[in-house]
Amino acid sequence: MTNINSKVYNVIGLMSGTSLDGLDIAYCRFTFTNKQWEYEIINTETILYSNECKKTLLSLETADALTFQRINVEYGFYLGQRVSDFIINYNIKADFVSSHGHTIFHQPEKKLTVQIGAGSAIASRCRLPVVSDFRSLDVALGGQGAPLVPFGDRLLFVDYDFCLNLGGFSNVSYDYKGQRIAFDICPVNIILNEICKRLGKDYDNGGELAKDGMLSHYLLNELNQIGYYKQTANIPKSLGKEWVLKNIYPLIDQYELDEKDILRTFCEHIAIQISKALSNFPKGKLLITGGGAYNTFLIDCIRNNVIHEIIIPDKKIIEYKEAMVFAFLGVLRMRNEINCLKTVTGASKDNCGGSIFYFD
Repeated sequence: MTNINSKVYNVIGLMSGTSLDGLDIAYCRFTFTNKQWEYEIINTETILYSNECKKTLLSLETADALTFQRINVEYGFYLGQRVSDFIINYNIKADFVSSHGHTIFHQPEKKLTVQIGAGSAIASRCRLPVVSDFRSLDVALGGQGAPLVPFGDRLLFVDYDFCLNLGGFSNVSYDYKGQRIAFDICPVNIILNEICKRLGKDYDNGGELAKDGMLSHYLLNELNQIGYYKQTANIPKSLGKEWVLKNIYPLIDQYELDEKDILRTFCEHIAIQISKALSNFPKGKLLITGGGAYNTFLIDCIRNNVIHEIIIPDKKIIEYKEAMVFAFLGVLRMRNEINCLKTVTGASKDNCGGSIFYFD
């Protein structure tokens, strides 16, 4: 596709987050007019993962090579079928599919990042072109391969000073001295949801469990002293599940606290780290999206720690912003335009990530 002054793209974006909530599907329209991008989220759906599916995805970290590759392909066929069903259910026509996949390994220091869901399998099942594997080129260029959403933030959410996502991890992006800065701040739902499972619940609805807990100053102090939080924002910073297993759970488990107390303390920890990340800026508009935006208690903790005006958008943007942005990154890939910034990831150069599987 050529870079022209006006073009409309109808794209299906797929996103599966580290918290294993399910598969987010968003049918989006992007219009490029007068050198500006506009977006519309038209149809959306979240397909919850079955317990069996969650178990399979979690097991891949220690699976043998043959099993890993088999699931990579099977999960691709699964994604392709979900797209086909989505197209039929909403009677839509899409130009292509843009899939983030599901992250199994993210170890950029080893030049390694893996998001399963074979693009070839997706394309063969839904019979549409597919863009996938957005992160590996950036990692090969010495970058973190994350976060990638900030470039979409810069072009699509120009009315906000800061874009904060509260998903499995919290990450923020903003413009600073003409450059887009972005980084992962701290774990969020990857921890909160796991602690809730100990209480037989999938998540903390509205933060009610955390609200009933007591703050542990000892645990809070130890969490806030973790070395990652002392790195400056201008150094590429990204987090993964491996980091959580090594750095977070050992601290939590050593205190043998009640689960509600852990939730209460970790919400405060999240809020403090977000406040630190934004502490050097004057008051601005802070857009919050991701599943954590529904955690009323967590939002109150953040509000009590930051000076910025907190804006919670409509449901579609809260829940499907990442799927929408990956659809947009696919558009940029199809246009052979930069969709990953070295100032964000630390790569040796800006790049255009994503593998394309055409289906005629």
